Amino acid sequence: MYRSRSRAVIIAGLVLLVSQSGVSCDDEKSAVRLGNAELGTVDEIVEAPGTVTARTAATLTAPAGGTLGELFAEPGQRVRKGDVLAVIDSPDLTRRRDAAREALAQLPSGSSAGLGAGGTGLGGSSEFTAVRKRTDKQAAHAFAEARRAAATITDPQVRKALLDQVGAAEAAYETASAASAAALRSVQNGVTSLGKAMGSLSAAQRLQAEQAYELADAAVDALTLRAPVDGIVQLGGPAQPSAGGSLAGILETGQVPSVTGGTVAGVDPAVPEGGWVAAGTPVVTVVDTARLGLTAEVDETDVLLVDAGVAAEIELDAAPGAAFTGKVRSVDLLPTTSARGGVSYQVRLDLGPLDADSPTPRPGMSAVIRLKVRQAAGAITVPASAVINTGGRDTVWTVRAGRFEAVPVRLGVQGEDTVQITSGVSAGERVVIAGADQVSAGGEAP
Repeated sequence: MYRSRSRAVIIAGLVLLVSQSGVSCDDEKSAVRLGNAELGTVDEIVEAPGTVTARTAATLTAPAGGTLGELFAEPGQRVRKGDVLAVIDSPDLTRRRDAAREALAQLPSGSSAGLGAGGTGLGGSSEFTAVRKRTDKQAAHAFAEARRAAATITDPQVRKALLDQVGAAEAAYETASAASAAALRSVQNGVTSLGKAMGSLSAAQRLQAEQAYELADAAVDALTLRAPVDGIVQLGGPAQPSAGGSLAGILETGQVPSVTGGTVAGVDPAVPEGGWVAAGTPVVTVVDTARLGLTAEVDETDVLLVDAGVAAEIELDAAPGAAFTGKVRSVDLLPTTSARGGVSYQVRLDLGPLDADSPTPRPGMSAVIRLKVRQAAGAITVPASAVINTGGRDTVWTVRAGRFEAVPVRLGVQGEDTVQITSGVSAGERVVIAGADQVSAGGEAP
């Protein structure tokens, strides 16, 4: 159980509590002890539980169902951004790409392709309009199917790239379709010939076929998994829901078989080379450990004391006795529900340089983080035990003219053992540090 504010103290260049040797005011029955207010340094500490974090971690998943054809990375291997880590073999996507290539090759390339003599092979503008509408409807359906298929890709970078490509292809097709519609209007106005309009329609059909092939080819390219960042390889990754459909570009739709169920105890969950993968199966994770950090869970009662740049002392549960340092990078604006049930805020820190004999932390390790939120140097300080609260006011019992006197004080930085006095007591004054309940105003002090 953590106290949200555990105050620790560093006292520099002073001798404190000169008279803490148990001065008695009433023979052996008295427990009154005296000390001195001194000049010193006080650190106020906010203590919070934390976790070691990596700069980033990217899990690459299978974009479609198939088998893990080749694996080029070993666990623990350091890789560079762009390195090929694995290749998924998906006969379904390869077959669809080949079909798109064949369909493109079969299209005639002439501007008046499909027309009869005189460039009016479709029998007039009405038939032309019907063909254009049918082509637009097919294209709209194909683009919608392409978006649905691309949305099943679990890798966010691959998914975004394919969706962007679908959007660009659709915009290009709409431009070509608009050109053919304009040509039709010209025919109806007697400005040009139906042959020219048909040439525009043929160009739109060819563009659709080219885009179908390009999207199918991009889907096959996505089967090659590349490292998105520099880092260290770990096979597999966090469990993710399996996607139900395969990426088919804007070609005909189809389903990829999916595999469900958890891993078997005692069996390596990583997919072996040649093993079956469903769409969305984690294949390899790259962890960027170039800059380790920490996240601390700071209670709402203390978070207003924490700012960027605040220094921290860190202890790891996995490395007892080893000391680490850090510095606050940022404080989240929105809260989270803490492990203790209250409201807390995530504080993000950079881990400081490691000592030569300190072990290197691993992401996910638990830590205790002590944030030095305030410091008072050259301050008037008294032991925390000297401060009592009477009637809602902080008070210190002092010895003045040989007699006890209760003096209201104002506190500054508050450590666990020592606190700063900003008004009420001067440096060098004798104060009661124990047994305050046994003294009274005007009583004679030893």
